[in-house]
Amino acid sequence: MTEQNENAVLPPKTCSIERLVTVKADVEKVLAGEKTATRRNGRYADPGEIMTLEGRQFVVEKVYSQSLGELTDDDARREGFNTVEEYKQSILSYHPGMPWLPQMRVWVHEFRPVEAE
Repeated sequence: MTEQNENAVLPPKTCSIERLVTVKADVEKVLAGEKTATRRNGRYADPGEIMTLEGRQFVVEKVYSQSLGELTDDDARREGFNTVEEYKQSILSYHPGMPWLPQMRVWVHEFRPVEAE
């Protein structure tokens, strides 16, 4: 990702941050520190926005677009999986009949815990 893309003006959000991470297994992975990113077909948050899960806060650090074909195993690990294939199978299990198209673009939301001051 280039600096130019990172600083590009983002389109309007399509959903609210409260809907960013809702699957129980994913919430547990975020709380355990195993998931630091989530991909959605729309934009759910702005950088700097706070997501609250079970009373703990996480700040969204980056929001950018990526094609499914660009995913790496490192990306899958940030999603809480070991490999792209493992991540792919999980996503397809949530969305029966959805094709996995390498050219399909998704919005990546990267976040980290808010440190107590």
